[in-house]
Amino acid sequence: MEKAVIYREKEEFKDFHLVLKNASSNQFYEFSFELDDFPNIRIRNIANLQETGLAFENNKLSGMPYVNNVHDLDIEFYHIHDEGSTEIKKVHLFINADPKDLWKNIPSDTADMYHKPDEDSCKGNFLDKKITVVSKRGRSHAHEGKFRDDDFAVKALPGGWFIASVADGAGSAVLAREGSRLAVSSVSSFFSSEDILNDIEKNIKDIYSFHASKEIRPEAGENVIRRLYEGVYQVYHVLDKTAVENSFSIKDLHTTLVFTLTKKFDFGYVILSFGVGDCPISLISPDFSQVKLLNRMDVGEFGGGTRFVTMKEIFNDDIASRFAVTCVNDFSYLVLMTDGIYDPKFITESRLEDIEIWKAFFNDLGGSNDDRAKVDFINDTDIDEQLLLWTDFWSRGNHDDRTLAIIY
Repeated sequence: MEKAVIYREKEEFKDFHLVLKNASSNQFYEFSFELDDFPNIRIRNIANLQETGLAFENNKLSGMPYVNNVHDLDIEFYHIHDEGSTEIKKVHLFINADPKDLWKNIPSDTADMYHKPDEDSCKGNFLDKKITVVSKRGRSHAHEGKFRDDDFAVKALPGGWFIASVADGAGSAVLAREGSRLAVSSVSSFFSSEDILNDIEKNIKDIYSFHASKEIRPEAGENVIRRLYEGVYQVYHVLDKTAVENSFSIKDLHTTLVFTLTKKFDFGYVILSFGVGDCPISLISPDFSQVKLLNRMDVGEFGGGTRFVTMKEIFNDDIASRFAVTCVNDFSYLVLMTDGIYDPKFITESRLEDIEIWKAFFNDLGGSNDDRAKVDFINDTDIDEQLLLWTDFWSRGNHDDRTLAIIY
């Protein structure tokens, strides 16, 4: 009678329609075998896993699948009252193709006069903190062998000042890659002047001095904005001069630009910021309870919503709204990014000031993503390589160049 029961329970498990959830190539997979309906059945092993990239342990099938196919697996199981006998149950595992594999990665033309690497990165000290920046060519450009249009620059300046800048060359501009490079390099060059930085610093101290009069502070603020304006106008001048000297239109160099010019004073961190285009600058409080957007975003329902530093019309009476002077005792992160990051991760401008969205963003950076790509801000020896790997994330319909700068 006991043998009959054992046989029946084995056969019932064999006949049970067990469906493994589908896997996707290059995405972590995990499936737990729930045998509540078969309390006397135990799985000993799963055979034919060699070509799947998966392993069976602790009643779980897990790993990183790497071959898209339909795999026939053998579940080797036994009855707890007949452990010496192993039976086989056959199941199918479907591994779908990784969408990334459908995109080509054609190197850009290294012989081109305006060639630059398809990806770039840096890491180092920034104020009394650290910085890492990465810039990666988007899949749409890689698929066609086109150039990376994004660019960035980080520089330590005289007197303890630091500058970080990010630019996104317009996809419609034939020399956008050179426009973005010139924008970040020229703004860094302008603020490398000790005289300019000393003048800015003098006015910053007037703004935040306890002894400064009510009359001095507004004037000092205007002087700081004026110097920042001069820096941005110099960027425009460099781009315009380059276009004239090479007989092409300045529109061919269309690029956005955001930057922060920062220094730590006795009274706090002063962050001077500017933005034109749809690249955000965000400052997160030390306890991660608040986030502040430090620049005006040029966004709209249509492509015409974006503005570029190559447009003369941005230098009008409204340009003062593009600058900000911020002073804080401390911060946890200062982040600059292009829309290749902003669009898939934040979607809308309003979400940039939602601290819960930022917590989710940093959880993503911490490894809570399909690729399990992790950026470790503590053990940060190779943080630039980690961040480059993370920026390869998949987001349907979002394949632009991706540039991300994080001061931490």
